[in-house]
Amino acid sequence: MLPSGPKDFISRLVSNRWLAFGLLSVFLAALPFAVEAIAGLTWVRIIGFAILYAMLALGLNIVVGFAGLLDLGYIAFYAVGAYTYALLSSPHFGIHLPFWLVMPASAALACLFGVLLGAPTLRLRGDYLAIVTLGFGEIIRIFLNNLNAPVNITNGPQGINMIDPISVAGFDMSRPSFGGAVPGVYNYYYLFLAFAMLIIFVSLRLQDSRIGRAWVAIREDEVAAEAMGINIRNIKLLAFAMGASFGGVSGSLFAGFQGFVSPESFGLMESVMILCMIVLGGMGNIAGVITGAVVLSILPEALRYLGPLEEFLFGRVLVDPADLRMLLFGFALVAMMLFRPAGIVPSARRQDELRPEPAIASQEQASLFDTSD
Repeated sequence: MLPSGPKDFISRLVSNRWLAFGLLSVFLAALPFAVEAIAGLTWVRIIGFAILYAMLALGLNIVVGFAGLLDLGYIAFYAVGAYTYALLSSPHFGIHLPFWLVMPASAALACLFGVLLGAPTLRLRGDYLAIVTLGFGEIIRIFLNNLNAPVNITNGPQGINMIDPISVAGFDMSRPSFGGAVPGVYNYYYLFLAFAMLIIFVSLRLQDSRIGRAWVAIREDEVAAEAMGINIRNIKLLAFAMGASFGGVSGSLFAGFQGFVSPESFGLMESVMILCMIVLGGMGNIAGVITGAVVLSILPEALRYLGPLEEFLFGRVLVDPADLRMLLFGFALVAMMLFRPAGIVPSARRQDELRPEPAIASQEQASLFDTSD
């Protein structure tokens, strides 16, 4: 049967998940070529970092969005994964382990640190939990900054350089491929995209699983969840562990991609930025979290062009682009909280929670008096 009109035809195309998946795959595969042609190779690297931030945001979304546990020290797990890769694949200790060994080690060590953070905070909620996790993140950064004496472990504030690039099946991802036609940054883009797809798949499975529903129950009402037989302790620890492991994977990819790590890359503002990605995109919604991560990682880089634009219009730079970026970033967050508090792509549950009570009451009253079949 043929579609009755253009709208019906479009709706059938949209409802076809395989077609949508195919179109999305083609778009993501061609994206770096289009970006380089329009904006240059630097922006392909920026997109790679945007994918890393999306993986970090998905990990934090498990803790904050699913389980409702406010974590302000999530960047610590990112640092653990990055330094694990740096110490096991660099001349610092003279160890050069392959990527397929270092990656699981980074995820496992970050998972262990997640359990170590979650264990003392099982009875904490709200502001108290936020303060403890904030302190944990700063402790990790300070340790990395000072573990250069009496035994030089992290090389202190100088960081670790000359980190081995990621190598998969003997292929160096930093080198151009296909006879030099495809730059190395393209290889990293596709590698990051593959890991992001894996993390998205795991997040979707967790969201629809029994564990995911237990996390949501704890977020909604911890006392009621415990009364229903949910093991609060184990479920919370699992949330911290799963979120931390995602951070460890992202950190190891970052170290191999960047070739250098230092404590400056893992400050408090990074944790705040990742949390803002979740809030801005849509807390608890995987598509919204990815959207928020992409927007907040690409928008500040785009605003760097304000400096040359000011010079062109006024002959000099009136406002430092760095200051203006943070100002516009703050305005964007305030505007989102005022006009779309559930996020850019909110989840249905989140929208119901933030819906005004009179509107809900009026809908319930209307349904009571609705006698139509």
